[in-house]
Amino acid sequence: MPAPSDALAQDVQRTRSGRWKMLLLALVCAAPVAASYFSYYVWRPGGGTSLGVLIEPQRPIPALAATDLSGQPFDLRKLQGQWLLVSVGAARCDARCESNLYLQRQLRESLGKDKERVDWVWLVSDDERVPDRLRPALGQATVVRVPAQALAQWLTPEAGHPLSDALYVVDPMGHWMMRFPTVTKENASKAKRDLARLLRASASWDQPGRE
Repeated sequence: MPAPSDALAQDVQRTRSGRWKMLLLALVCAAPVAASYFSYYVWRPGGGTSLGVLIEPQRPIPALAATDLSGQPFDLRKLQGQWLLVSVGAARCDARCESNLYLQRQLRESLGKDKERVDWVWLVSDDERVPDRLRPALGQATVVRVPAQALAQWLTPEAGHPLSDALYVVDPMGHWMMRFPTVTKENASKAKRDLARLLRASASWDQPGRE
């Protein structure tokens, strides 16, 4: 029989060894995610080729009082598992809103085979009816109503601009991590490059579809 002091020492050693193994496992699991963000945060595109503004710290999707267009409760956190390209606008959808919806669809389509890793989302910020003229174009979009006051708990626009001006990028873990200020047809190619780069950097751990 081992001495009590020897048994205690062995227990301490096993405990320390188990903790180190758990830490190592956590690091291995987190490494692909960390590497993909490192490649974007540290090695940035040069010479004005980047349009996206990185959000620090990143903001997880909160539990907001959202509904679908039929009025049923909708949990935004269900959208986790895909990259999200998000716009915000009133239901009447002015020219800026229509432009954002068009550019969201075009940006997604321009990603080729990677488009299946991206969902485009319109967050309607009031209770008005979405015009019938828009509905056919929204067949591939996720449209959810979220009161503007609630959205302010999560998304913020560029200083001096309304929330509806920008497009917002949410990663598959549900974190808002990038903002595209005022995307236009003229600068959309820069937004496309940023999106393609994010998808390339995350290809080792992100796959199309949700679990």
